[in-house]
Amino acid sequence: MNASPTPRLDAWIDGVGLLGPGLPDWPSAAAVLCATAPYRPARTELPAPQMLPPAERRRATAPVKLALAAGREALAMADRRADDVRTVFAASGGDGANCHALCETLASDDRLVSPTRFHNSVHNAASGYWSIAMHAMAPSTVICAPHDGSFAAGLIEAVVQAQTSGEDVLLVAYDTDYPEPLRSVRPIPDSFGLALLLSPRGGSDSAARVAVDPAGLFTEAPASTLDRPDLEALRRAIPAARALPLLERVARRAAGPVVLDHSPGQQLRLHVSPC
Repeated sequence: MNASPTPRLDAWIDGVGLLGPGLPDWPSAAAVLCATAPYRPARTELPAPQMLPPAERRRATAPVKLALAAGREALAMADRRADDVRTVFAASGGDGANCHALCETLASDDRLVSPTRFHNSVHNAASGYWSIAMHAMAPSTVICAPHDGSFAAGLIEAVVQAQTSGEDVLLVAYDTDYPEPLRSVRPIPDSFGLALLLSPRGGSDSAARVAVDPAGLFTEAPASTLDRPDLEALRRAIPAARALPLLERVARRAAGPVVLDHSPGQQLRLHVSPC
């Protein structure tokens, strides 16, 4: 008896949030990706997380500010409440500046680590701050994939969760820069964050459909690139920016395959269709 074919996993993008170098929000980034506006590189400006209580706001680090800003924009575009939306947070390395400060402390004569430094050092810090800021009670998953593949791994997790739970899932992928000497071995130059509100069912306001075939999930083909050298340099420089080829198709409303970095020699293959 022949085995039944593995069903394809689909999810619909109902909201997008983005914050990165020269890309202050999704509408601005979409215009750049559509080539209707020039790309002007500039340092990423992280907004103060006003939705946090004062004590937590003072303790919020760059990754927290980045994740909250991107996530809120995606929810606003989709007109969703945050309190009952599942979340998947994906980052390649967490908080590089805080890691640097901890290393300095541990290498000094006074090796006492502050409680704030310690609780901001865990990889799920952004998820915790999100739950406080947005009064979110739904399940949250935090992912770190090998090297530059965290966005792809987070996308797989979010799509699977959306289809198996039948609920919306907010994917938030983010990376921030490292100070020296860590930057010399992990040269991330700036902060970049994005968020996708994924729905298991398409609606009238959906922007695009993402289709993943479990039977052909991975490929040895090279990752998709961007034609414009400045945007391609950004894609290669920051792990979370590996999402740009997918976002370009969403912005341009262009159907076609996308290959995303996942792990060395193994890339994620998916298909994007406009709605």
